[in-house]
Amino acid sequence: MPHDGETDEREKLRIVVPPKQSKERLDVYLTHQVENATRNKVQQAIEAGLVLVNGRRVKPSHAVAPGEVLDITLSRPPRTEAIPENIPLEIVYEDDQFLIVNKPAGMVTHPAYGNYTGTLVNALLHYCNALSNVNTPLRPGIVHRLDKETTGLMVVAKNDVAYQLIAKQFSKRTIDREYWAIVWGKFKERKGTIEASLGRSKRDRKKVTVTVDGKHAVTEYEVLKEFEFLSLLRLKLRTGRTHQIRVHLAHIGHPVFGDPTYAGRSNTWGGLEGKKAQRAANLLKLISRQALHAKTIGFVHPTTKKEVKFDSELPDDMRSVLERLEGEG
Repeated sequence: MPHDGETDEREKLRIVVPPKQSKERLDVYLTHQVENATRNKVQQAIEAGLVLVNGRRVKPSHAVAPGEVLDITLSRPPRTEAIPENIPLEIVYEDDQFLIVNKPAGMVTHPAYGNYTGTLVNALLHYCNALSNVNTPLRPGIVHRLDKETTGLMVVAKNDVAYQLIAKQFSKRTIDREYWAIVWGKFKERKGTIEASLGRSKRDRKKVTVTVDGKHAVTEYEVLKEFEFLSLLRLKLRTGRTHQIRVHLAHIGHPVFGDPTYAGRSNTWGGLEGKKAQRAANLLKLISRQALHAKTIGFVHPTTKKEVKFDSELPDDMRSVLERLEGEG
């Protein structure tokens, strides 16, 4: 709680329990709803009176019910700026307008609640004094994002003019981006388009799901190589929704290999058993995340007005999986 004379600037969150929510402990429910929350931290917040249900204090064991209003005061005040940190970066290209960075797995793009350090922005601020200020102080230069565990190429704007011109290309969907992914199963057609609207899951706010009242989303895929129970895909986004590739592929029954959030870590996927299930388990040991990589990015240069395109190699963990598959083939 703030001392006398201080202003409580801590982040506040309100959640209305959806109509079809089944009975569940409050601490368990909130662990799924609040970004970067752990059950222990949630329990501490409830016991400290930082979580109110319909305006009243309750116990962590309280069973949430449809229609209840949950008011949460997050335990730390929001930070207003990012701090430079000496974190290694793989710079693929750099000029006076932008940087192309190959983001590693495990790195969050920009600071947010629960992840104020160790992000790409923290590393960029240490590496480069000049970054666009169009975004908030926590997102200098950031034109687009990649999921924490997704690897690959990102463009970072070094000044406001470059930001506006590159961001405009993202909004018009003229950016040429190509992702590669290892996914479960084989496909009947070598090429296809997945069109399904996406929105936040009402069951788990950290997840995205296919929903009729979501935002329009379209993903194109092409099979590059097939293996016994896995495939290597090339993917292009016609829209840029959160978790789009991962959710779309899971939706059509081909989750991204290794994806812990969207059904990609079961070695018995599709009914695999015996030696196949064991081979799948051995392959999963080679990668602790979703096998998804933003391989290329192309756009019109903000000053030369010429098209530029950048490519990257697959990361070591994905290459290890493919090498093992080639060896087994």
